[in-house]
Amino acid sequence: MRFVLLVGAMSFFADATYEGSRSIIGPYLGLLGAGALAISMIAGGGELLGYGLRIFSGRSADRTGLYWPITIGGYILQMSVVPLLALAGTWEVAALLIVLERVGKAVRNPPRDAMLAHAAGEIGYGWAFGLHEALDQFGATLGPLLVALVLVLYHHDYTVAFALLAVPAIIQLTLLGVARFTYPAPGDLATRSSSVAVARKPGAFWLYLAAAALVGAGFADFPLIAYHFESARTIPSGLVPVFYAVAMAVGGAGSLVFGRMFDRVGMRLLVPLTVLAAAYAPLVFLGGFWPSLAGIVLWGIGSGVQESIIPAAVSQMVGPERRASAFGIFTGGYGVAWFLGSTAIGLLFGVSLPLVVAFSLVAEASAIPFFISASRRLASR
Repeated sequence: MRFVLLVGAMSFFADATYEGSRSIIGPYLGLLGAGALAISMIAGGGELLGYGLRIFSGRSADRTGLYWPITIGGYILQMSVVPLLALAGTWEVAALLIVLERVGKAVRNPPRDAMLAHAAGEIGYGWAFGLHEALDQFGATLGPLLVALVLVLYHHDYTVAFALLAVPAIIQLTLLGVARFTYPAPGDLATRSSSVAVARKPGAFWLYLAAAALVGAGFADFPLIAYHFESARTIPSGLVPVFYAVAMAVGGAGSLVFGRMFDRVGMRLLVPLTVLAAAYAPLVFLGGFWPSLAGIVLWGIGSGVQESIIPAAVSQMVGPERRASAFGIFTGGYGVAWFLGSTAIGLLFGVSLPLVVAFSLVAEASAIPFFISASRRLASR
């Protein structure tokens, strides 16, 4: 539990840093001259690298055993480039920094999640990853709120907002050093986890990956949502990061609740949660102020579920010696689907908002049969 909480504190300040920046990069890119398709492809391309590269970082961690060095390298890259957005003079430079931030996350996530899974066996995978994700999301709530405050105080000066994010970045890197020296060998935590069996169900893994890929394809990136709020004048510009903070807070609270439920109910919990989260699309893209707020709440629930229950379920399908690789493969496939979906949504955005909504709903609904099949395979003995 101490290890989970320490890594959660690291994630709290990491998310305060990069989610603070992500809450305003849509309007920021638009201010620098990027259009809707460019913003969608930058966000989707960043996610493609941010997920696709995890295949290699996860496999490298399992083969070399260098879980900490790979994790540390990824965090250093990610925490360094976010404040540099304050110096971006063009949307192309900003796009490069945004993509590099996703690359840093790609490098550090699989080995970090594998180390978390070692500790999770003792306290329950759903609870451990849910608790970690809650701290993660609460940091993601703080960052956008700080950014919103800065924008109000400094008359929408994005340069000051990005520069401020250097503070939580420095705190995160300090905690990272503490964690490294306090727990130099997190794999030793797995020796006390024999009470929790690992199913090792590769068939369930691939079905689960197909389901998650469809969910990711239908899930619009927040930068595009923020761009829609700005262009349609649905939400005042100063409230856009606040909406993002609300989504992160809801996702964090949901991670705690759904993580506990996952340990008791299993993967079939994802069916009603997918239906619930899918309703974000018509509310966000077709509604006014209050429907958009309700849609962002549902979007936050979906985001929290994807970041907490997904790794919890994968941990039960593979053995400890291959978890980093499994996380990498899983999130790599998920990222490719996210990119393709983001590109499709970006193209449809310029044609018709109802088409965007229809695409999102169909993709989310298509995931449900795969979730059901994966749940049945994982439960079979």
